[in-house]
Amino acid sequence: MPTPPTPPAARRSDATRAAILEAARERFAADGYDRATIRAIARDARIDPSMVMRYYGSKEGLFTAAVSVDLALPDISALPRDRAGEALVRHFLSLWEDNEVLTAVLRVGALSAAGAERTRDIFRDQLLPAARRVCPDPEQAPTRAALVASHLLGLALTRYVLRIPPAVELSEGEVVAWLGPSVQRYLTAPHP
Repeated sequence: MPTPPTPPAARRSDATRAAILEAARERFAADGYDRATIRAIARDARIDPSMVMRYYGSKEGLFTAAVSVDLALPDISALPRDRAGEALVRHFLSLWEDNEVLTAVLRVGALSAAGAERTRDIFRDQLLPAARRVCPDPEQAPTRAALVASHLLGLALTRYVLRIPPAVELSEGEVVAWLGPSVQRYLTAPHP
């Protein structure tokens, strides 16, 4: 049975939502959570501010929708145990390349409580379970995941946000060679 065509109003609604989210990502990345305003986002999306509130309810609701991130982490427990760190570093490098959503999350996470909360949620919900699958002591998984996040977020900050030249100039292979062993140690080494 063929799918009925989408009514014009629904198509406009989808287009409006998409325009709002795109404008919000750009504005949050440029201004941070606290300085970004619903009015500025609506102006960038070329809509009335009431439409932003209609679709997302609040600035917090808009931020949560705009920075919804699926890290799509590889199943590191299915890899040879000594390759987990390298696999995560490679994966994160591929995620960060030209990804305005992750850049917005990092910038806003560093500048506001709401952004920090959203960043913590993403890593708690996605990185922590991955660490639990390979960690030799499940009780240490939160600490180990936090150490992995410190390296990966530090790399992202220096390479993609601050654009510190030596960090930007590293090839993917060099980044993996430098960070992979540290991430591996955090994930699978015996307790220090």
